Amino acid sequence: MNYLEFRNRMFDLGCFNTHQVYAWKPDFDRNNFVRWTKKGLLIRLRQGYYTFPEYKSKPDFALFFANRIYRPSYISLHSALAFYGMIPEAIVQITSVTSLKTASFQNEFGEYEYKSVRKELMFGYDIKPIADGKSLQIARPEKALLDLLYLYPFYNTEQEMEDLRLDEDFLLDELDLRLLEDYLLRFKSKALQKRVNFLKNTYSL
Repeated sequence: MNYLEFRNRMFDLGCFNTHQVYAWKPDFDRNNFVRWTKKGLLIRLRQGYYTFPEYKSKPDFALFFANRIYRPSYISLHSALAFYGMIPEAIVQITSVTSLKTASFQNEFGEYEYKSVRKELMFGYDIKPIADGKSLQIARPEKALLDLLYLYPFYNTEQEMEDLRLDEDFLLDELDLRLLEDYLLRFKSKALQKRVNFLKNTYSL
């Protein structure tokens, strides 16, 4: 098989795994993955997952890959807060929540970190469209905040809450406090309730 035939078949997927390739071509030569990666024609995202270098210039595809290379998962925590402009820092890692075990991967698009939660806590995310008809699964602001306070227990004082430097205009104008409380009940965590109280006191919510 030549590369152009392969590219024409796989490119529109955004990223793909080896199982998809073998479902299409059962006799596909696996050495092509190594050869084409060395030539810069493919980018390896993690074991068994690949994309094309053209996607490096497309906005939001680094986030799209986060959903695809470890599933089920959705973008949350610091990455989601940065996506909504709730924290000022540029985020180096792309952070997600998963019901699988905690994992991390590194590739040309960045460092991907996945934090594990119980299956019943896999809720509170939206499907957001991006370029080329693709979409992201990303936590709503309220869920991203709760995921953060739940998975990082050191946020347990007003000083720690201040150090987060959350955007106060967003908190006052756009954060849905009723939704936050509804989501909070589903965690069934007294410790998380206490951290949310610190959050509210710190930012006068």
